[in-house]
Amino acid sequence: MDFRRLKYFIAVAEELHFGRAAARLDMAQPPLSRQIAALEAELGVKLFDRARNQVRLTDAGAVLLDRARTILANLETAYRETRAIGNGSIGQLRIAFVGSATHGPLPNLIKSFRLHYPDVDLLLSSMNNAELERALIQKDIDIAVARPCLQGDEFRSIELIHEPLILALPDGTEAARRTSPPLLRDVASEPFILYPRRPRPSFADHILAVCQAEGFLPGEQVLAQDYQTAISLVSVGVGIALVPQSVALSPRPGVSYRDYVGRNPGTSLTVHSRRDNYKPQVINFFTLLKKFLKKPPRI
Repeated sequence: MDFRRLKYFIAVAEELHFGRAAARLDMAQPPLSRQIAALEAELGVKLFDRARNQVRLTDAGAVLLDRARTILANLETAYRETRAIGNGSIGQLRIAFVGSATHGPLPNLIKSFRLHYPDVDLLLSSMNNAELERALIQKDIDIAVARPCLQGDEFRSIELIHEPLILALPDGTEAARRTSPPLLRDVASEPFILYPRRPRPSFADHILAVCQAEGFLPGEQVLAQDYQTAISLVSVGVGIALVPQSVALSPRPGVSYRDYVGRNPGTSLTVHSRRDNYKPQVINFFTLLKKFLKKPPRI
């Protein structure tokens, strides 16, 4: 069936006048009459009773009018939703991130995406780097926010932030009470809380490399599975940790954050997706990310 004929039929059925319907459709009356006659021939029924001075719907025409309105409304909805999915304004975007990312610019980036694309369903989850890499490769997620950067030619990557490392110290320790930044080697005898426990290499190995550059390796290493566990262990006095500077924006009872003097290569938070993932929601996220990075830095 030609959907245009349904549109013509609805106009005549609502106006009950071929001349007014033709004017409404911005067409001449004879072609409109031919289209309605063709529709009746296709269906094998009369849709209108045509008297000299009056046009009325038949019972069959009344049924078709109700159904035709629904059909065209559903068709318009289908077109609208198809266009919206195609341009990424609706649909789903799966984002996973390391735990420490929630203290930096990532929340503001996600908030900005929600404001620009309120009808996109965001599925957010926390993973360590190895889980992020595996989930990206297996196409279980669309976006991975990793620390440190994931390696691989199959990923597109943009650095979200590069920030210094700082010390996370239990309240009440000598280093926490000092007004001046401690030397990193001065806390070498403290238990170092490292994360994640596995798999390796990981952020834990990045911290060990920093210590080694300062001429020591921690004598006691306490391995935690993730950042949240590590900072909880610091808060109860189990040991100290080197953490991204941005985590200090979220005070934690029992924890003092301090700058330190010594080797500080910093740490980067990087946004990744598969290069072969051309979902419009992913493209929109990276486009927004580039605009976000042009704004003055906020952590």
